[in-house]
Amino acid sequence: MSEISLQELFRRSLESASKSVNLPTIAEETQDLLQHTLLDLREVHSRIRDLSLFSPNESLDDIPTKDMVCLTLPYVFAEVENRTRTTERHDRMGVLTKVISHLEAFVHQLEHYDIIPEDEKKLYSHKSSMLADPAKRRDVKVSQYKKVKEIKDRLQVLQKQRNQTQTPDSQTDFDLIASLLPSSTTSAAQSSEDSELDLDSTTDDLLRTTTILLLRIFYAQTHTQLESMEQELDLLRRAPPSPSGAPPPLGERDGRTKIGDKGKSKEEQEEMWRLDLGVSGSGGPDGKGPLVDHRGRPLRPFTILPSNAAERARLQTQVFGPGYNLPTMSVDEYLEIERERGNIITGGGPASLEKPTSSEQLQIDSEMDGTVAGEEKEEEKRQKDEKWAQYKDTHARGAGNTMNRG
Repeated sequence: MSEISLQELFRRSLESASKSVNLPTIAEETQDLLQHTLLDLREVHSRIRDLSLFSPNESLDDIPTKDMVCLTLPYVFAEVENRTRTTERHDRMGVLTKVISHLEAFVHQLEHYDIIPEDEKKLYSHKSSMLADPAKRRDVKVSQYKKVKEIKDRLQVLQKQRNQTQTPDSQTDFDLIASLLPSSTTSAAQSSEDSELDLDSTTDDLLRTTTILLLRIFYAQTHTQLESMEQELDLLRRAPPSPSGAPPPLGERDGRTKIGDKGKSKEEQEEMWRLDLGVSGSGGPDGKGPLVDHRGRPLRPFTILPSNAAERARLQTQVFGPGYNLPTMSVDEYLEIERERGNIITGGGPASLEKPTSSEQLQIDSEMDGTVAGEEKEEEKRQKDEKWAQYKDTHARGAGNTMNRG
């Protein structure tokens, strides 16, 4: 049985990596698949090194089109390595260190062969997390997104010319790389003479342009991943160490939990669950040092409460008070306010019976002869009597409500 070719070995590793994308990372099946993929990728790397496919003394024009796809190997290594499962902090830090090393090697390789234009190098050299101005940070992200979108649109056009129906958005990165490799059926059908012949000029130029565009897309994604992973690695380095009294793993907890708890003091048991345990330095839990750094990142735990003890006591009484509103005024105060608003009716009683009606009061006021007010009331009474006479002329007696009797 002949040894599998480099292209077929690379294709097999890419297919395995693509299959693992849709599987849960925590599953044992996924981890076994990733380990086999890493073995194949190491074999691919060994063969590339033995064949000396790439040399620092060469330029991009010296690299054959069929070998350019192998430039993506460090990127594939980083993507697969990043999906390996880790449970401890130091294990995750080790994985991140390897992934960052692969991605930096990928970036250095592309820049060495001048695959990336100068404007894109300058664009992706700006880290959005290092910009304090939110407007500038947004402008950088928008510019980077537009550049990637432009390259993806060009890549989609080239894929249609190569009779590929799937778009870059519907494929994984591993599928896009595998599409640049010669198909297994084609390579098996080719004779030994045909395999030595180069591709025709049109197909070679099309495949070469597609490969370069794909490398530029991966270059943009690599810078984004590097920024995110460097932040994660810095966070893991700054994280407090695991407390000495922390609970043991699940596998070790059954045999010694009861024995260990008996020998601990109350302070040690309470210290075991402290979230700020182990935080030291100028921003530690002792309350000394700055609260945040110059970028606004918190350096120590803090509570948003006033420092005044009386103010905190007042807030505490509000927290532990009744669940209903307490009265804020007496009944007499409330009635006085309502009286001022005019919402209380006054009068009634014997005095109200002796008080003249409005018609009687008008009759009394109109009899005040010799005064201006008396003359005005007399005229008002005359108009009222005239209106009442006109009303009786137009409305016969009993013409009102007949109690539905016609």
